[in-house]
Amino acid sequence: MHRKLSVVVCLLLGLVMSLLLHTPPVTSLSSFIAQDPGVRGLVAGAGGSIAGVPIAGLSESQLAFFNVGQDEFNDVEDVAGGLGPRMNLDACAGCHVQPMVGGTSPAVNPQVAFATTNGATNTVPSFITRNGPIREARFVRNPDGSPDGGVHNLFTITGRTDAPGCALAQPDFAGALASHNVIFRIPTPLFGAGLLEQIPDSAILANQASNATPKSTMGISGRPNIILAGSTISGQANLNGNDGTIARFGWKAQNKSLLLFSGEAYNVEMGITNELFQTERDETPACQFAPVPNTVFDTAAVETLNALSPIEKFAFFMRFLAPPTPSPDTPGGAASILRGQLLFSDIGCALCHTPTLHTGNTTVKALGNQPVNLFSDVLLHHMGPGLADGVTQGQAGPDEFRTAPLWGVGQRIFLLHDGRTTDLLAAIQAHQSGSAGTNDASEANAVIQLFSNLPESQKQDILNFLRSL
Repeated sequence: MHRKLSVVVCLLLGLVMSLLLHTPPVTSLSSFIAQDPGVRGLVAGAGGSIAGVPIAGLSESQLAFFNVGQDEFNDVEDVAGGLGPRMNLDACAGCHVQPMVGGTSPAVNPQVAFATTNGATNTVPSFITRNGPIREARFVRNPDGSPDGGVHNLFTITGRTDAPGCALAQPDFAGALASHNVIFRIPTPLFGAGLLEQIPDSAILANQASNATPKSTMGISGRPNIILAGSTISGQANLNGNDGTIARFGWKAQNKSLLLFSGEAYNVEMGITNELFQTERDETPACQFAPVPNTVFDTAAVETLNALSPIEKFAFFMRFLAPPTPSPDTPGGAASILRGQLLFSDIGCALCHTPTLHTGNTTVKALGNQPVNLFSDVLLHHMGPGLADGVTQGQAGPDEFRTAPLWGVGQRIFLLHDGRTTDLLAAIQAHQSGSAGTNDASEANAVIQLFSNLPESQKQDILNFLRSL
């Protein structure tokens, strides 16, 4: 009997010692400050290698479309193929490569080296740095004060050995910066884009109408971006001007479909005209080195995969790209991540960053009737003067942005629409600005205040949860 008690006492003493060894002293708890755990490694990420990963369940032929699309996505363009005359980079994968092909801005910005590729004489703007994010620049206003909002390409083909005789000046970025007339956007990740494309409008609108009381209490009134030509309808999403359906791609949900997203990217980011955007953005005669449109469906090709135009291949790659894979225990451990997930919902983050929507019945079986764990309601929200960029796209006004999907945020380096920070905590805090008194309050103000009032340990749980996604 005494021996059994002795064993029990030893076990209890061992448990107490273990707890003492793994429990920080009171002084360390009182001085603990939550911080961003940092970018999560590839092991538990979207695939685990630099190549993009196809979504599960594709047929053999669909996988072939994915692969040919990825080849096109990785292709480096040249002037003979239509690059320029103005552009931001020469390859889709140059912008979308963190943590792998299909992602977002990498740690080392390829735009710096690209500025002088093949003898080009571009000056690198001050807001483009080697260790900073890939950026596109938009001017807020035209010289006459009217709204601009369009992309002003960073570079030209002037001086390149494959563009003899072309002489173009870069935009006056220094002047635009001095007059606070330039804003920036970084590449949006493309993982799971096909699932996002297949969420029915009805699901987005039903989610918009849900949780009406807590949303009203928190001051949240998101709307879809419904682009209706010549008309702004309060309370709607950003709808496409051609058919009145909900647009969903881009920082302001300005693009309706992946094919449209692809065509615009080729034309605006690389200067390559195509079936959707057939006109050169700069038609200076001495700077034209390829027929227009530069890329088209090849009607002479015998095999379908060879006939596809580059923008179609690009769209197939995005459509069949797998969503990010969250980590169950990194960073901070499974218990912390679970606590953070519950707190994320409790303080109201999930009212906009909806954890899951669902696709409908689609022609691609791998995309049909699937959960989409994107952490977004795909709606526009007023984000206050702190994040406002002054640019209007469709119905998305100067301070409105689509709720950024958070899946994959654990492996993003640069955060927010302009890449202004690498610190997840700073990105969260940037959601709070303006006030009801000045009629410019961010819809996230109440939620961020609740976050700020949490104990540091609970803030850390939320940060761990987000970096696990």
